[in-house]
Amino acid sequence: MNVLPPSSPKITLDRRMCVAANRWGARRAVGLFFGIVSRLGDGVFWYALMSVIAIVGGWHGAIAAAHMALTGLTALMLYRLLKRWTRRPRPFRTCPGVIAHVPPLDEFSFPSGHTLQAVSFTVVALAYFPMLAPLLIGFTALVAASRVVLGLHYPSDVLAAIAIGCGLGSASVWLGHTIA
Repeated sequence: MNVLPPSSPKITLDRRMCVAANRWGARRAVGLFFGIVSRLGDGVFWYALMSVIAIVGGWHGAIAAAHMALTGLTALMLYRLLKRWTRRPRPFRTCPGVIAHVPPLDEFSFPSGHTLQAVSFTVVALAYFPMLAPLLIGFTALVAASRVVLGLHYPSDVLAAIAIGCGLGSASVWLGHTIA
């Protein structure tokens, strides 16, 4: 089931933005850069961050890392459920002019799992270590952009994932403070 009907003007704008971003990603240096960012966003960056926080941050860091891990597992289950429910095809499959610059991790587009994870991890990590904001917000923005530039998601997939990730991360932080 598509999120919006094919005749919707938002789909047209979504597709135009997707094609434009994807063309930009066809430049060798741009595609390579965003391919690396996307690969780091697969989990490498986040697992390394959780490890460093747990080791360097003492007990506070260990709790933060565990909180991030639990939120990440919840995000994983949520975005898999949403992808199965919406079954939105990836733009490189339905949008003429869009090519996948890297292979997708799964079949469907909505929402962007990379973005949902990045945003929810960032919200939780910043609740414990606000001084990491420039690094985490910058990296999260690059992960979100990479998904469109690489032809794997529509901008609306990424925007929805940002909203869902903010909600999930915020609920997780609220729940964590309520329990503690």
